[in-house]
Amino acid sequence: MSTILLTGATGYIASHTWLALQTAGYEVIGIDDYSNSSPEVLNRLRRLSGREPDFERLDVCDSVAMNDLFSRRTIDAVVHFAAFKAVGESAAKPLAYYRNNLGGLVAVCQAMQQHGCRRLVFSSSATVYGTPKKLPLTEDAPLSATSPYGQTKLMSELILRDLEASSPGWQTACLRYFNPVGAHASGLIGEDPRGTPNNLMPYVAQVAIGRRRHVQVFGQDYPTPDGTGVRDYIHVQDLAEGHVAALQYIFDSSDSITANLGTGQGYSVLDVLSAYSRASQRDIPYEFAPRRAGDVALCYADPTLARERLGWSARFDLDRMCEDSWRWQSMNPNGYAAPVN
Repeated sequence: MSTILLTGATGYIASHTWLALQTAGYEVIGIDDYSNSSPEVLNRLRRLSGREPDFERLDVCDSVAMNDLFSRRTIDAVVHFAAFKAVGESAAKPLAYYRNNLGGLVAVCQAMQQHGCRRLVFSSSATVYGTPKKLPLTEDAPLSATSPYGQTKLMSELILRDLEASSPGWQTACLRYFNPVGAHASGLIGEDPRGTPNNLMPYVAQVAIGRRRHVQVFGQDYPTPDGTGVRDYIHVQDLAEGHVAALQYIFDSSDSITANLGTGQGYSVLDVLSAYSRASQRDIPYEFAPRRAGDVALCYADPTLARERLGWSARFDLDRMCEDSWRWQSMNPNGYAAPVN
């Protein structure tokens, strides 16, 4: 039975991946410094899995601590999530993003290299495509970035390519995913952003639960069916399963892979508001606002490569994404701040 190190383990996507890895038969060691997550996640994972989480509080940028961890534990592969992830914040704090996102990856890879662990699944992002030139986006599309956050993901992929070229035996899976939403079907774990949500669905959820007055819809004159921006939303549970599939791929083959994880279906902002209203059975007030600089009209994936090489496809539609998100939000109106009975 292989043991997987999960970095950023109490975060939104990683916590769902932890459960998916256990279901697939892997042992999981989780590490996090709680810089953007809550210790309460471990209590929820304990309830859902019926097992005591194997967890250590650790900063991935601490190379001494990372090396010590690999010295003490037998680790067969790493799924690396730990990173700052807010596009707007990255523009205001670029040095913090470069230090954390790139420094963390380098510290993890150095520890892996020193201890003979050379399989890594990396949490990349569709932001590496910059402004799309054509749709749907395939993995061979031109790469660029429009924010420091996007730059850190693009540079991280380059670091991993250089590492593979310099040191035989490395296998990596760079997963470029689109817009993760939804929550675990139990309602026990989900997305709990600190401060004002940067992404649409958690903001809509907080409006539905009464924490915020209305949704601002940025732009109503895009060349889309209803004038609002179109994005590829993917259920976090599908995303978690994609990481398991990528991990199995690098265990079963001698190859590395870079793949989109998306549905291939674009939904507009108004589509999301309508679906969330159905799921919550509440009105979602919204107001139009001017377009935001840097936003594109449409962005969605071509997920063919993941289907053909990983045997993975997204299963859940927008209604299911909203239903699971609403269950999480209604059971946890203040996120992880108050334990669920």
